Amino acid sequence: MSVVGRGTNNVGVLCGIGAYLTWGLFPAFFGLLAPAGAVEILAHRVLWTLLLMLSLLAVMGKLGTLRGLDRRTWALVAAASAAIAVNWGTYIYGVTSGRVVETALGYFVNPLVSVLFAVLFFRERLHRAQIAALLLAATAVVVITVDYGRPPVIALTLALSFALYGVIKKIVPLDPRTSLTGEGVVAVPFAVGYLLFLAATGTGTFVGHGPGHALLLVSAGLVTAVPLLLFGAAAQRVPLATLGMLQYLTPSLQMAWGVLVLHEAMPASRWIGFSLIWVALVVYSTEALIRARRAGRSAVAAGDEVDENAGSQRS
Repeated sequence: MSVVGRGTNNVGVLCGIGAYLTWGLFPAFFGLLAPAGAVEILAHRVLWTLLLMLSLLAVMGKLGTLRGLDRRTWALVAAASAAIAVNWGTYIYGVTSGRVVETALGYFVNPLVSVLFAVLFFRERLHRAQIAALLLAATAVVVITVDYGRPPVIALTLALSFALYGVIKKIVPLDPRTSLTGEGVVAVPFAVGYLLFLAATGTGTFVGHGPGHALLLVSAGLVTAVPLLLFGAAAQRVPLATLGMLQYLTPSLQMAWGVLVLHEAMPASRWIGFSLIWVALVVYSTEALIRARRAGRSAVAAGDEVDENAGSQRS
């Protein structure tokens, strides 16, 4: 690898770490937004993220791309907006209701749900290791359901909504910044309407709880956009297999926050469930790394063959 290549890769890894670390610290941030409720926080997050992304697109000279979208693209953007709104709202509710460990479970399970969705929506074939990982994950969900005395609804909603969001983003013909802005355009009428309702009924918290609280609600836009932009930069510079390894930073930090800072209960049965999830992720990640390395070696071999053929033709 050239010096430039190594530098680009290092920058990409740092951007990826920055994105996943920021997402991992979300429980600390959203915990600061009390006494605002989950839906009010979600509405502010949608509003301020949109304003920030509109400003960014304006600076980049790409605002015009939104005006040229056809109906099908807007329909996909609206579906993505609904999926990410469910994900954001569920996550915020989980954090503000003291269920951070369960939100972490959702993001541990998410990669495996994404594999399942790849089979359902894109007819991808499952390998033996992926089947084993999915069976382990299903067993873990059963164990945790017995432990909780109920299905882990928050975790499953987070995993399913984000996996569905990934499916939609895969087929939306837009770059991530434009897509995120379009999603905000779809959601912002609902967000603003709800904030106006809170203001009219005097039940909102934006006014009356000091400038610090208002500033924190506004900063939800920056806190949302920054890791997404870092992730976009990382995705352009490092292999997906590397990002796949880095993504576990987020639920690991979230779980650590729930257990060590918030002192959420973690009985032995719950540890068993999480351990099964971690084993499933090890199986899944190992298989993904092996296949990525094989693909890399095949690409290098194909390149060498092309060079040899070109050399023989010149001689």
